[in-house]
Amino acid sequence: MSTSTNDSAPDCGAHWSSPAAASIRRAGSWTVGELLAAQARRVPERIALDDGVNTLTYHALNQRANRLAYCLASLGVVRGMRVAILSENRNEYIEAAYAAAKLGAILCALNWRLTPAELGHCVDLVEPVVVLLSPRFEAAYEKIARAGTARIVYGTAYETQLTACSPCEPPVVAEPEDGLLILYTSGTTGMPKGALISHRAELARMELSRIDVGLEEGDSFVAWAPMFHMVSLEHALHVLGLGGKVFVVDGADIPRLTQLIEEERQWWLVLIPGMIEPLVQALREKNVPPKGLKVIGVLADLVPAQLVGEASRLMNAPYWNSFGSTETGMLPAAGTRFAIGEVPENLAKAHNGLYLWRLVDSEDQDVTPGQAGEIAVRGPTLFSGYWNRDDVNEHEFRGGWFHMGDMFIEGPDGRLSFVDRSKYLIKSGGENIYPIEIERVLMNDPRVAEAVVVRRKDSRWGEVPVAFVAVHDTTVSEEELLRVCRDGLSSYKLPRQIRFVASQDDFPRSTSGKVQRQRVEQWLEGAGP
Repeated sequence: MSTSTNDSAPDCGAHWSSPAAASIRRAGSWTVGELLAAQARRVPERIALDDGVNTLTYHALNQRANRLAYCLASLGVVRGMRVAILSENRNEYIEAAYAAAKLGAILCALNWRLTPAELGHCVDLVEPVVVLLSPRFEAAYEKIARAGTARIVYGTAYETQLTACSPCEPPVVAEPEDGLLILYTSGTTGMPKGALISHRAELARMELSRIDVGLEEGDSFVAWAPMFHMVSLEHALHVLGLGGKVFVVDGADIPRLTQLIEEERQWWLVLIPGMIEPLVQALREKNVPPKGLKVIGVLADLVPAQLVGEASRLMNAPYWNSFGSTETGMLPAAGTRFAIGEVPENLAKAHNGLYLWRLVDSEDQDVTPGQAGEIAVRGPTLFSGYWNRDDVNEHEFRGGWFHMGDMFIEGPDGRLSFVDRSKYLIKSGGENIYPIEIERVLMNDPRVAEAVVVRRKDSRWGEVPVAFVAVHDTTVSEEELLRVCRDGLSSYKLPRQIRFVASQDDFPRSTSGKVQRQRVEQWLEGAGP
């Protein structure tokens, strides 16, 4: 067989290194900041943001984002640098995301629920040039403030600074693979990791919101969940990218949510454990007629089936049985809807059409059909790795696939059934809790010999942590250890119960000596100490 080359074959490498290559790439791309500017030109007087008191048109939002971009630039923010924000939900949060996007900078959304130590870690990790602060959290930031980091506090001074800056479009410098957001996720070490989300990933996530969740031009969205979560900030950006209206709500304000259900047509209403029950109760008691919702809910696995059915019936909308993560977006498996009023019996999920995925074993080999495997994914919505964590990235992106740490079985119909987490995780009210975070706090007490934390199903929060503890000092009480936890943990991470085990020897272990957490979890059902 001839080994000669074909001289007529195109040299693709030469094409992309030609003088026109940069212009070709630029012509085929855009960024989140440019998308807002385009909507401001297209529908300038349409309402973009409504916080219940103030509204902003697209023209006004774009101009305020431009002014903030110039303000941040005057403080030294340039492409690739980080701007942190510590704030409750407010219109200015959205402005900050767009201002950073226009500069090619990265907005780091700090979780105000974290302890000072955790919050300080998050700030130190990204080394922000500027921190944007709500007056509500100014004192909390003061405890962990970095020397030399500029700060801007929302209020009169903020408005004065904006007024002094230009409303014109800043030069376009961002590129699709540039970072847009850093959202923090809990890590197995107990300290959060910063997930870097690019413009490319965010715009792809917007397109999947259209494809799999029916987002359309002009739809409305209620951003009530904390904006340091993707289900609030990211989906607000998706709606604004299509000329829709975002209602900004400061947390799970049940009266406000009820009012908006009655008065406004909505694309998707996020429902998570901890707020579904009071919302359903309010809708039931007031007999609220919904104006119109396309879809409600998220991750039905953590919500009692009867509550799924009742919420769907009261809001006259199908319940979305999704699966996703901050790292991937909401949509690796997002095609399943429960019919209005349906009490689901099967929680298997249909994957979407824009992801490549595999189920693999511990050796990264594809599992045989019907066997559980860890889901590994590829696709345009995927994040760009964890900030300054090359060690973690090397492991979790091995082989060019992102390994999510969640175990599934593929059924004969192609749908995916969730089995467990390869890395044991407790999802409580929309927050991720790793047992080791609690165990380390308990083990720091000299009276504790060993602590093992497991998850218990909870009708309100989905799952809550329970600690099993072997102690050196048998006089120590549950309340004393709960006090230790309160001193060292965020409130949502506190164990709901501490149960005592007679001896460390009572914990079930593998041949390597590791505690078998699933067997300890069975103790909650009376199958052991």
